[in-house]
Amino acid sequence: MSSVLSAAIFDTAGPTLSADEKAFFRDINPFGYILFARHCTDPDTVRRLVGELKSLSGRDRLPILIDQEGGRVARLKPPHWPKYAPAGTFAALAKRDREKAHKAVYLNARLIASDLHALGITVDCAPLADLPIKGAHDIIGDRAFGTEAEQVVYLGRAMAAGLMDGGIIPILKHIPGHGRATADSHDEVPIVHESLEVLRATDFVPFKMLANLPMAMTAHVLYTAIDEEQMATLSKKTIDLIRNELGFKNLLMSDALDMKSLAHMELGERARACLAAGCDIAMHCNSSFAEKVQVADGVCALEGESLERAVRAMNSVKTPKNFDPVEARQALEALLGDVKDAYQTGYIHVGLNN
Repeated sequence: MSSVLSAAIFDTAGPTLSADEKAFFRDINPFGYILFARHCTDPDTVRRLVGELKSLSGRDRLPILIDQEGGRVARLKPPHWPKYAPAGTFAALAKRDREKAHKAVYLNARLIASDLHALGITVDCAPLADLPIKGAHDIIGDRAFGTEAEQVVYLGRAMAAGLMDGGIIPILKHIPGHGRATADSHDEVPIVHESLEVLRATDFVPFKMLANLPMAMTAHVLYTAIDEEQMATLSKKTIDLIRNELGFKNLLMSDALDMKSLAHMELGERARACLAAGCDIAMHCNSSFAEKVQVADGVCALEGESLERAVRAMNSVKTPKNFDPVEARQALEALLGDVKDAYQTGYIHVGLNN
């Protein structure tokens, strides 16, 4: 394995590594990896894959990422893992009782952290700090903690705390805001024409207030008031705003570079462009082995301030506090009882028997 880290996060084709993947990962030594539902068939399979990746890297504190927000964005699913409520459930509860909502968000995140920690996963791509705006695309929708900045910060901070107390690093997303986008960046480039004055008073506020979190993920959104040509992930102007005006000084990674919103660029060029714009890490996934090689050609070594931020992020991992998941699930069920009728969703029941 190379002693030099690459400024990249990759996934794997499946729950076991091929010989080609092992050789490739040994050669480029990516900063970390991300798991998807296809990797999470059962706990033993996940633990084996995580163990194999850690052994290959030689790092105990290897970043192993997953999208486990709860609701419709969850890679760990029944029957092996519980269902968890989406952020919108807690937003509904907060309208009735802010304290209860805060407690529920913390318990929910702490339970998610317990699931992840048991598998060796170290990073969760959550919380979202996006503010959904009326008329926007529903890609954010009930993944948001509300439509008001103060509530999103209050509940987002509770989720981050629950994850960190469980030994999991949170990733703030999608900085500087995806809630106003009228398109899904998986399919096309969302363009936001709102003025900086409006953005500073709304979309940017939660990210500025949560800028002390150890990691953040960019939005594949083009804000014409900042940069008329490039989406945030590829825009030096937007990343300068994230660093200086919003005050995010920690590890900044791109959203997935495989999305169709970047289809106008060759894969290696996507990686080069996001790193040149100021991202510390380029994340690429859901592609063929040949496409991974193309991305690797555009990735540089993780060094300088980016390496310092990466080390600082991984050093933020805490030893999990004592925790009784059965007791926590019962408490969470009691708290969420207040919104089960008011907020109709298939994700409210946590599942005490899972």
